[in-house]
Amino acid sequence: MPAEIDVAGPITVGELAAKLGLGGGDVVKRLLEQGVLAGINQQIGVDVAAKVADALGSKIRRPELTAAAAALSAPRRLERAKDDAAVARPPVVTVMGHVDHGKTSLLDAIRQTDVATREFGGITQHIGASTVEVGGKRIVFIDTPGHEAFTTLRARGAQITDIVVLVVAADDGVMPQTVEALNHAKAAGVPVIVAINKVDLPQANPDRVKQQLSDLGLVPEDWGGDTVTIPVSARTQKGIKELLELILLVSDMQELRANPARPARGTIVEARLDRGRGPVATVLVQEGTLRIGDAVVAGSSYGRVRAMTSERGERVAEATPATPVEVVGLNDVPTAGDLLEVVADDKLAKAVAEERRERQRAVEAAALRPGGEEAGAAEGPKELRIILKADAHGSVEALTSALERLAVPEVKVTVMHAAVGNVTESDVMLAAASRAVIIGFNIRPEPQVRKMAEQEHVDILSHRVIYEAIDDVTKRVRGLLAPKRREVSLGQAEVRKTFTISKTGMVAGCYVTAGVITRTASVRVIRDGVVVHEGKIASLRRFKDDAREVTEGFECGIALERFGDIKVGDILEAFEIREEPA
Repeated sequence: MPAEIDVAGPITVGELAAKLGLGGGDVVKRLLEQGVLAGINQQIGVDVAAKVADALGSKIRRPELTAAAAALSAPRRLERAKDDAAVARPPVVTVMGHVDHGKTSLLDAIRQTDVATREFGGITQHIGASTVEVGGKRIVFIDTPGHEAFTTLRARGAQITDIVVLVVAADDGVMPQTVEALNHAKAAGVPVIVAINKVDLPQANPDRVKQQLSDLGLVPEDWGGDTVTIPVSARTQKGIKELLELILLVSDMQELRANPARPARGTIVEARLDRGRGPVATVLVQEGTLRIGDAVVAGSSYGRVRAMTSERGERVAEATPATPVEVVGLNDVPTAGDLLEVVADDKLAKAVAEERRERQRAVEAAALRPGGEEAGAAEGPKELRIILKADAHGSVEALTSALERLAVPEVKVTVMHAAVGNVTESDVMLAAASRAVIIGFNIRPEPQVRKMAEQEHVDILSHRVIYEAIDDVTKRVRGLLAPKRREVSLGQAEVRKTFTISKTGMVAGCYVTAGVITRTASVRVIRDGVVVHEGKIASLRRFKDDAREVTEGFECGIALERFGDIKVGDILEAFEIREEPA
């Protein structure tokens, strides 16, 4: 057996056995001793592998490469370029506002597209990026959803943006999510331009909107403040040109710069699993130039850029700062909001991703406690476990936060696994093993997966609108609430004489003074007003015959389970616990 073996990241039990020069059964046996149940093809973490190797007299040596990976794996925030090589770059503009105030329709008018009509329920379920040219200058637009459950996405939009366009409907005014969007913009420290939309409607009242904005601290310029407000109409194109010119003016004042000569760094705006192309990530390049062939790492995903397309579907060879592109070539679907970085080579990219993935697995393993609902009932609140699969990372993130907020003190809601893509047989097996329910958002499971779910008694709930998914889970949380337990007094009997019988032990000769004494009831022994014992009836008899119950005014013999200290004058109170729906 070698004294040291190289293990860079998670390794299967079979691979570990081969490195140690042992049979798979020997390693499985050692894992069982460590409290880990794993098959020959199952992956284990480096820490677990190190314990097994140590128990077998060998050591694990982690390559120096993972030291570099560990340095890169710490979360970092992207800083703006300050060096002399930095050049002017286009502004990144985020459109925010309340649901149904016309954000996507306004972008349609700017981009001359038609996105809003294709969205389920008229709600933007994803986040997207696009580029618009105005007078030879580029502007990059980010569209964020307006539904309150997508607060996280709006927050991310503000973090990667230079200017926020806050859309407020002239007929509706400032709403709760308008205030949320404004707070995100303030937290990001970016200038805000207010677009008062739907001014073409007869019930529009722009002055009321300006008054509400003033109450929030955004005093319009024409009222003596410093907030730029502009009336627009997505339907009639009114004010669109003026809005774009205003955005360019504000961006010129900010002096936005980036160095295109650096290794590229950017943010994953959206990610999804494409049936033909595999993992596809929408990346907003913020520093450097991203080129085809670059080795990249984004969160726990890594790969090499195989192809890039613009938002218009055109193939591009490179992407300069403030350019949104779709990137193909990652090994897995990254998380929206991850920082994408170009690294030296594939080897380092893989090491960084493995390091991050291992940390993530350790966190997930700690969160997954053994035992199902029965264990939860004994130790604390019950648990509704959910496996969430959706068509895009924006939906996954929004639904995860929305569903976990449905928890109540008696029932914990845990999203065990959330990922982009269709429901797989692996998801069904995980749900069966952990007694979880699967929620599919904007996806339809394959027939063989549905058949497997039926065999394993796993529920797959398919939804296309977020409200329906939330309602469904809310009903399940209510169903898991423990029924209320109520004690019902059945009757009382007074002990008038005691007997000792060889096989039965102490028997109390009783007279039922109230109610009824039943064979299945629980009994309290009350002596001088104090409860001295509580337990079950072992035997209830009338004369020499067993009795199911004895009513008021009759005599009986009662023997109690594991209690023989009954005295004349004791009161036996019969009761039962009844459960009622919560």
